[in-house]
This record gives sequence, C-alpha cells and structure tokens, in this order.
Amino acid sequence: MKYVLYLVVIMGISWLFLILAVATEVAGTSMMSVMDDGVAKYLSLYLLIGCSYFFLARAARRIAIGVAYAVWEGAGLALITLFSVVALGQTVTLPVALGLGGCLLGLVMVNLGEVTS
Repeated sequence: MKYVLYLVVIMGISWLFLILAVATEVAGTSMMSVMDDGVAKYLSLYLLIGCSYFFLARAARRIAIGVAYAVWEGAGLALITLFSVVALGQTVTLPVALGLGGCLLGLVMVNLGEVTS
C-alpha cells in the first residue's frame, strides 16, 4: 500500500511539472505577439521558455519522454491557438481545426498507450 501511495505522489508531482511546463511554454510563446519589441519582451520570453524546458525535464524523469513531449507540444499548441482566437481575434479555419483535433486525438492515444514500469 505504501508503494502505491508513493507512486501516486511521485507521478502526481511529475504531472504537475508537466502542467507547469505547458503553462510556461504558452505564456512565453504568447508574449511574442502581445508585447512590444524590447529587452523586457525577450528576457521574459527566454525566461519562460527556459522554465518550460526545465519543468519538462523534471517531468520526464518519471513520465516517458515520448508521452511528456507529446503532451507538452500538443497541449501547448491547443492552448496557444485558443489564446490567439480569444485574445487576438484570429480565426480557426477547417483545416486548422482538423489538424488540432488530430493532435489532441494523438495525445489521447499516446497517453493510453503509455506503459509504466
């Protein structure tokens, strides 16, 4: 029982790191289109993207790297697209929507196929 609880806690922390990786990636990437050019923009961008890779590396200690990367990239892509629609007024065409749907379906498939040791 202790071992199961230990695994749940450790995997939960790993998924928290992955969520933080996605959040910092989305924040950093979104800055590219909303901030004026300048030192502050690029320092913030590099800091957030650097944090994203740090959190991704921490998550990949316990989550298979293929799964961690797929979730990081796919969730980031979907959230950045959502941000561009909501905050920037961009439109999503049918091919873009189908592509995003395919990415999200791929995320689900990768997660369902993950084998834990």
